Amino acid sequence: MNTDQSANTLESIANEAAEMLVPTATLAEKLHNIPTNPGVYLHKDENGKILYVGKAKSLRSRVRSYFQQGRPRDAKTRVLVSKIRDVEVILTDSEVEALILENTLIKEHQPRYNILLKDDKTYPYICITSEAFPRIFPTRKIVRDGSKYFGPYTEAKQMYVMLNLLKSLFPIRSCDLPLTEDAIVKKKFKVCLDYQIKKCEGPCEAFVSREHYNSMIKQSAQILRGKSRGVEHDLEREMERLSEEMEFEKAAVVRNRLAALREYSSKQKVLSTEPIDRDVLAIARNEKDACSVILKVRDGKLIGKQHFYIAQSEDTTEAAIVRATCERFYLESDDVPEEIFLPTEFEEIETLETWLATKRGAKVRVQIPTPNSEKRKLVNMAATNADFLLKELIIQRMKREQEKDKVIPRAVLSLQRDLRLSKPPRRIECFDNSHFQGSETVSSMVVFVDGKPKKSEYRKYKIKTVEGIDDFKSMQEVVGRRYKRMLEEKTEEPDLIIIDGGKGQLSHAVEVLQELGLYGKIPIIGLAKRLEEVVLPFQSDTILLPKTSSSLKLLQQARDEAHRFAIEFHRSLRDKRTLQTELTEIEGIGEKTAQKLLVTFGSVEGVRTASDEALEKTVGAKALQRLREHFVQEAGSSEE
Repeated sequence: MNTDQSANTLESIANEAAEMLVPTATLAEKLHNIPTNPGVYLHKDENGKILYVGKAKSLRSRVRSYFQQGRPRDAKTRVLVSKIRDVEVILTDSEVEALILENTLIKEHQPRYNILLKDDKTYPYICITSEAFPRIFPTRKIVRDGSKYFGPYTEAKQMYVMLNLLKSLFPIRSCDLPLTEDAIVKKKFKVCLDYQIKKCEGPCEAFVSREHYNSMIKQSAQILRGKSRGVEHDLEREMERLSEEMEFEKAAVVRNRLAALREYSSKQKVLSTEPIDRDVLAIARNEKDACSVILKVRDGKLIGKQHFYIAQSEDTTEAAIVRATCERFYLESDDVPEEIFLPTEFEEIETLETWLATKRGAKVRVQIPTPNSEKRKLVNMAATNADFLLKELIIQRMKREQEKDKVIPRAVLSLQRDLRLSKPPRRIECFDNSHFQGSETVSSMVVFVDGKPKKSEYRKYKIKTVEGIDDFKSMQEVVGRRYKRMLEEKTEEPDLIIIDGGKGQLSHAVEVLQELGLYGKIPIIGLAKRLEEVVLPFQSDTILLPKTSSSLKLLQQARDEAHRFAIEFHRSLRDKRTLQTELTEIEGIGEKTAQKLLVTFGSVEGVRTASDEALEKTVGAKALQRLREHFVQEAGSSEE
């Protein structure tokens, strides 16, 4: 590319960036170069953390649309866009490949701004293994080794009823012996008690052919799919054949199996007179949460259901929830029916149909039934189930909260009493600053829940707006950053804020809370180090808690933990700076080489005193020469 072309490209990028809300020149350049292929895109924040995973028919138009000025956005998307600092794209050959990859990445990374469906618990499946003589057993772990999985079963009782039915119908082995053809020929195994009581036909000693055994497995799989009518016809024909051959005892056994299967089938709810396979999806919503339900109808009978919860979905459209449910459910399910009923449309329905048809090996019809039709009644029935499950979720959540309230640690209750708080400070957030001779000023925030540290929610901060040593302004900056983000992301508020310091640090923190409209809503105190005094906003008098009180011990524990965490962060930054200033200043020694030297010899002093042989073995002759020259010069300078 010549100079004129480069200049035109840069001008084009600058013009596009001006037309769009792009925070950095690097990101603007990436947006300019995104291809029009189908694929997956990953939005990342300034630290490289994945915020959102999406797919697109045309990556260029979809990704650039996030940054277009004047484009209407919901609150959740506005916050997402404000945090995007990098975009990674993965090209695929088709929209279907993009759909599968998107869901795989969402499941792996759990991005904050994607719709995350929760099962509420890990439900069990029934597994049919891929062995020469397959086994059938319940499991909660899916292993993609060729085995087939049926479920999930939201009620374990229903699953065990099905397993008991299969055991009564077919003499399938219950052992876990590795029954290979070679092992059976070499007679490595003997029949067990199950063979003696006629619960197994003895494949371990070749008393039953592989073809006959696998025909029973095939019939078991049909029943698990809800296709019991075909199995009933097979048993009827087998019973008639045995009767004609005068095998009356065997015919009686088949007759009993047929009776058991018909009794089971009669208990299933009939939803349609059409002997058709279909899944029916619907959702229910309240102010914050949603629940999606899939009813599985096989041969016109309801054989099971699956549901997902979606928390904090107030800014998510119904179409987005329906699409996410379909993709997640069929990504994990091997059982795809010929018809799928949905409550509403979404853009990628054709892509979904193509993918499911490939997975099923036959055409799949995705429909949105018209109002007042018979098919719509099935969708309404699914919606009723979803509404019931959502209300049940709320009741369970309230029960858990009530149970939590019953068990509040004594120290937390004591602190509520001593500080005269309106409610127990179950969530405490404590701030501290750390600096060393005015360099690398940092702050930390630690979180205590019910009197215990919750390390997954600790946060560390580099001071960005304060020059030199100013403990007051540093505290003000960090408290502002923390609670602005809390308001933007609508995360949980603390019941008490602790500032490590006296009136100066506290007053600066209070100013920020006043600007954010949080002062008066969240209690805030300072903890002065000298006499362990509790400092209150706008009050000259302090509170001196008894040194043996559990309240003071809890405050001290939070303050000490914040101090430890800040020092630890400060030390890591100082060590990193030491690496950069002492070793990387040597010409020809880069960060990787410096890191290798420190890992091998433990410190800069260890590098200085190491033998030439050890250094050359670690970094080579050229780097050894540069190191020796540097250390000789350094020694000469110190002697002067």
